[in-house]
Amino acid sequence: MNALADAVLAQRGGAGPALVGEGFRLSRDATLRMACARAALLRERLAGAAYPHVGLLLENTPEYVVWLEGAVLAGATVVGVNPTRRGPDLLRDIRHTDCALLVTETRLLPLLDGLAVGVPVLVVDGPDHAALAPYADAAPPAAVPGPDTRLLLTFTSGSTGAPKAVMCSQGRLARAGDKLREQFRLTAADTGYGCMPLFHGNALMGLWAPLLLAGGTIALRRRFSASRFLDDVREFDAGYFTYVGRAISYVLATPPRAEDGDNPVRLGFGTEAGAVDAARFERRFGCRLVEGYGSSEGGCNLQQDPAAPPGAVGRKGSGPHDDLAVVDPETGRECPRSRFDAAGRLLNGDEAIGELVNRTARVGFEGYWRNEAAGAARLRDGWYWTGDLFHRDAEGWFRFAGRSADWLRVDSENLAVADIENILARWEPAAAVAVYAVPDPVAGDQVMAAVELRPDAARRAGELAASLREFLAGQPDLGTKMPPRFVRFVARMPVTATHKTAKTGLRGERWDAVGTDALLWRPYGREEAGDLAYRPFEAPDAAELAAVFAEHGRAELIERNQVPGG
Repeated sequence: MNALADAVLAQRGGAGPALVGEGFRLSRDATLRMACARAALLRERLAGAAYPHVGLLLENTPEYVVWLEGAVLAGATVVGVNPTRRGPDLLRDIRHTDCALLVTETRLLPLLDGLAVGVPVLVVDGPDHAALAPYADAAPPAAVPGPDTRLLLTFTSGSTGAPKAVMCSQGRLARAGDKLREQFRLTAADTGYGCMPLFHGNALMGLWAPLLLAGGTIALRRRFSASRFLDDVREFDAGYFTYVGRAISYVLATPPRAEDGDNPVRLGFGTEAGAVDAARFERRFGCRLVEGYGSSEGGCNLQQDPAAPPGAVGRKGSGPHDDLAVVDPETGRECPRSRFDAAGRLLNGDEAIGELVNRTARVGFEGYWRNEAAGAARLRDGWYWTGDLFHRDAEGWFRFAGRSADWLRVDSENLAVADIENILARWEPAAAVAVYAVPDPVAGDQVMAAVELRPDAARRAGELAASLREFLAGQPDLGTKMPPRFVRFVARMPVTATHKTAKTGLRGERWDAVGTDALLWRPYGREEAGDLAYRPFEAPDAAELAAVFAEHGRAELIERNQVPGG
């Protein structure tokens, strides 16, 4: 039995809408017929290929969905090609995944200019569309592929190195979608708003699969648009949507309207919105956001729990055999439970923060395409290692502390990046916040924060410094090591194609050449007095800081442009 293929075939004869969006409305039956035509073409075109891989270089259009469903029926593998990649990087993605056919559209065709992709390219809205004519009346296949058939190669959005291609079978995708369908009680009467890119796991696992299995409707937006969000959910009567990263803050940055609360959307599911923005979103739009945690690889997913306290994600894994723990990545021993004071400050981050692991071999991770070394790094000693930092409190709640690259160690104390970001997000002028480590002149790290200001926020450095000082002094859960040493004001927070904050770029920019961005800092030597006074970072400060680094034998960090940009 293959639940995903069965759900595609169940659209037969359906008059209700399966896909709606910008100028289109396709019934369930029409969607299936289009999928069958593409399945027939794929079976013929990929018959002699070493691997039945079809790359989809498409935006969120009906073509993406019907090719995806065609691949389900044909037993082909879809490679979600990221259209924000360029040149050698784009070519590498296509070649690395052994695409035997590349499907694209006219508006994206210039991305391939000058690239020797080495495989046939089918342009769905050009003359090539005629290639589908012979298959227009293709019947559904007599037999469908099994659930173990590989359906997806989805690229990770990791912060370092070339993205890895995660393998995902039809069965794994069906299981993930069915859990969300059941948890959120999605039915054929529901419409899900698909504004996140379909080449990413969030849209496929969080929206397409659950709605397909429920027999519901998917509303597509070609590209995410914060200004169109409210109009779209009203037009398509969408009650559910998914999001990633900064998408929520972008919607919140749109001008408020008196009728904001008059909308059909009641539930959003995603990651990294942050507690502050989630609360603002619910107050403004009347829509609850459910924050989840799950690796794209499928090896670890935390089950969402409405009873979770602020800042917590869940208490157990979503799989029946999951055994989740926070462990010291060097010793493998489970970390002590986290403790908090009355104000909510983490008291023992140094010992409590560790890497989240799944200590059972029965996990969903199916490997990376052509990257056995990376796969082996994920599966060590019979455990699945997420690479993400967490801590777990006495009641068993897991709390996200940041990515492994976000580890902060200030004055020999481990700090959770996520905790600092959540506090800074409360600062009224802040529209978006990113916190990351920069070297300390003596040892370890210092805290640096990049802040994107709200449109109506003051812009003068002196006003911002005074406001920030007053704000930090009033935060009861701000630990003594948490206040940023450096605060940089960016015109717009850099993000990946999936709207996650791109900290790699922030870390890599030279500290004394940050363009027009304002940079504040707290000079060293005032910690004992608890002085949180910030001032603009200027040329004499740069010279002073360089001298301190040189004094302690760490001048090479200045020379490598790593202070304070990474």
